Amino acid sequence: MSRSGPGENGQTWLILGASSAIARAFALAAGERGAAVLLAGRDREDLERTAADIRVRTGVRVDVVPFDALDYAGHDATVALCREQTDSLNVFLAFGLMPSQDDCDASFEAVRQTLETNYLGAVSILSRLAPLLETQCQSRMGQNRVVVVGSVAGDRGRLKNYVYGSAKAGLHTYLQGLRARLCRTGVSVLTVKPGFVDTAMTWGLPGLFLVALPTTVAQAIFRHLDRGRDVVYVPGFWYFIMLILRHIPERIFKRLSL
Repeated sequence: MSRSGPGENGQTWLILGASSAIARAFALAAGERGAAVLLAGRDREDLERTAADIRVRTGVRVDVVPFDALDYAGHDATVALCREQTDSLNVFLAFGLMPSQDDCDASFEAVRQTLETNYLGAVSILSRLAPLLETQCQSRMGQNRVVVVGSVAGDRGRLKNYVYGSAKAGLHTYLQGLRARLCRTGVSVLTVKPGFVDTAMTWGLPGLFLVALPTTVAQAIFRHLDRGRDVVYVPGFWYFIMLILRHIPERIFKRLSL
């Protein structure tokens, strides 16, 4: 894989978990804006198909990077590849795992996989990317950007998904600290908290409402990036839904079947 360099707009986006619907939509939107794209994930055949589609639609440079969220030892190699490929790296992280709460209640293995994928995997790769982003931003006198897809589930420990929610809550807190660290060198960190999105993760789940399309989420993320936001709810009405849920007294909240 040859050095890709920045895209027409001077940017390169590393898409972690690029097989997810939101990641695909964001990668295409990045390409439409003239950015080069690095698709990172485990399923190379799937990523190559996505890469070919983005190339045809946008004409930008798209490469595929091997990445496994749980292969912590291999994350240094992913960072090294990014360092070789571009000096203008931006990061979009969208991988995750959401088993049912019943599965988590029945098996600690499901709990472990949920916590490792949604929290430890993200922290592992972001902590390794942080020094590279700081160095690049300082040397280029530009602004590198990090976007991480969290979840509204991390705002409150709900009966129906509190293991998944706890992983996202931990991720949100980590991102607050990372944001404080990176802003000192001009790197921005955007935490995205989607509500229900039409993806493979939510397919067939009962009780879904106001489900957003991945393309809608991707476009909203770019709008918020342009505005310099730190934390956003997508679609925006989820801010008000979660504001209400966060302020329900615990003595009442614990009795709700949410």
